[in-house]
Amino acid sequence: MRKNKMDDQFFEKNLYRLNHIYANLSISAAYLLLSYFLVGFKTDQLILVFIFNTMFYLSHGTRRFITGFSIFIVYWILFDYMKAFPNFLYHQVHIEDLYNAEKRIFGINLHGLVVTPNEFANLHSHAFLDVLSGIFYLMWVPVPLVFAGYLFFKNKREFVLFSLVFVWVNLIGFVIYYLFPAAPPWYVQEHGFDFIANTHGNTAGLARFDAYFDISLFKGIYSKGSNVFAAMPSLHSAYPIVVAYFGFKNKLGKINIFFVVVMLGIWFAAVYTGHHYLLDVFGGICCAILGILTFNSVAKRNWFRRYVELVVSKITAQP
Repeated sequence: MRKNKMDDQFFEKNLYRLNHIYANLSISAAYLLLSYFLVGFKTDQLILVFIFNTMFYLSHGTRRFITGFSIFIVYWILFDYMKAFPNFLYHQVHIEDLYNAEKRIFGINLHGLVVTPNEFANLHSHAFLDVLSGIFYLMWVPVPLVFAGYLFFKNKREFVLFSLVFVWVNLIGFVIYYLFPAAPPWYVQEHGFDFIANTHGNTAGLARFDAYFDISLFKGIYSKGSNVFAAMPSLHSAYPIVVAYFGFKNKLGKINIFFVVVMLGIWFAAVYTGHHYLLDVFGGICCAILGILTFNSVAKRNWFRRYVELVVSKITAQP
């Protein structure tokens, strides 16, 4: 009886250490303050802080889980903070040249007039494809996160590797966003080739999905977009490649068929809905491949292996 009481005290002591409480309060306050000055206050920020702190102190199991998923939180914060540093402030935005390149390489002859695949799709839209594209485009967040959750409980080392590759691919994409600001196809359709700073996000072809179900789902999502001029590369097209790669790596069998279908569906939807050129999609594919190859090269280093094992130990440690 005495031993059980001591175990309970040890559990509580380790779950509610003062240094953890002080550190989390400081980090949470700093995040909210920095966010306020950079991108303005949003309820999403409070929700994020609440979820993290709740899971950190709820139990040792939820603490390990949220600690492991912290890398995705860092990604979300970095993506959100891009609003404070628009890429069009640093390099010229590519609008007409990218449009002409798309037409030159992938142009479709329509009654004697060459149009881009996006323009062709816009002229030949269908309700079934509108709904299907919307469903696929909604999967770019849930599928990687659910897969990450599966790896967390099934194979924590693979979870850590997947998380690091996911963020690494994003960082490569973010760098390209700033080196090569690019307008999406819908921008040309709405505004032509003139550059208009601080243009608001647009649902483009996904508006047909909202209209079909009489909802404002995608309108709400794209109103929070970090940067309109971040179409090249299409990271929407990169994410499913990372998922499929780890799916095949872990020999998940038939589930990999689902991953491949989602990957192809997102690629199609990106072009069909006017959010990306085919060039953007190929850019996303190259970004994912580059990220995986460079990561695997670094992963062979002893210092990196030790780092991975350290992270794994942190999210598997028992109280």
